[in-house]
Amino acid sequence: MKIKKQTIIFLLPSLIGFSIFFLIPFVGGIYYALFDSSVNGHFVGLGNFADLLSNSAFLKAASNTFIFMIICVPLNMIFSLGIALLINKAAHKNNMFRSFLISPYVVPVASIAFFWQLVFDSNGPANHILSLLNLQSVDWMNTNLAMIVIIIIYLWKNMGYNVVLFLTALNNIPKVYYESASIEGANKVQQFFRITLVYLTPMTFFIFIISIINSFKIFREVYLISGGYPHESIYMIQHFMNNMFRSLNYPKLTTAAYILACIIILLVLILFVFERKISSNLTQ
Repeated sequence: MKIKKQTIIFLLPSLIGFSIFFLIPFVGGIYYALFDSSVNGHFVGLGNFADLLSNSAFLKAASNTFIFMIICVPLNMIFSLGIALLINKAAHKNNMFRSFLISPYVVPVASIAFFWQLVFDSNGPANHILSLLNLQSVDWMNTNLAMIVIIIIYLWKNMGYNVVLFLTALNNIPKVYYESASIEGANKVQQFFRITLVYLTPMTFFIFIISIINSFKIFREVYLISGGYPHESIYMIQHFMNNMFRSLNYPKLTTAAYILACIIILLVLILFVFERKISSNLTQ
């Protein structure tokens, strides 16, 4: 299929920007990943990858990132779908709820960080509630409970957008399917699993991918709240990469970036294959 000249002209600004800011730096970083120094370095092949995979700081950051992702992504999707189902029943309030839920996306990151700093401060509302329950105050950001704080921030920021997406998908399911199922004697649970979840599969897959990507973006809030060296329980891969950049250790920085990119690409490819199999089974 031939591509029209007009199409190329319209795509050209985006392609140039993508190449300058993403593609060229990503390809150019191969040099740093294969040499032991950014200046007058010696070729070490895959030595940087081997060293990084045995680096305790990197392994800690990778494990924290993985733990955070496997906790927050399922919670995000479950809560988002549950809220969407509840809001969908109140059709006349849909627009009001959508405007309210999407508001965290328009709040600046610095304001979000400042707000949650106040909430989980030593004299903040969270500790005040604990004192009302006759419980001891907690230093939230300097204990293992810091992971819970970050999960709460992630859910607060991302659930609203996912709820709106689920609501859009729910509204696109033909009502006649539910009416036919009711006539045939299917209860609400059976309708949910055999109609709602089936027709939400494409949107669920999309939200799952977006949730994984957004789980890597939590670094901004964590950095603004706790700095470049937070408690070890919330020391993420992005912290490691940022600290390598500040110390001008480009070989470790680019090596970590390539490892992270390979993991994300592999995960997305697996999910695409899984989603295609589900879609093909549904259409049979």
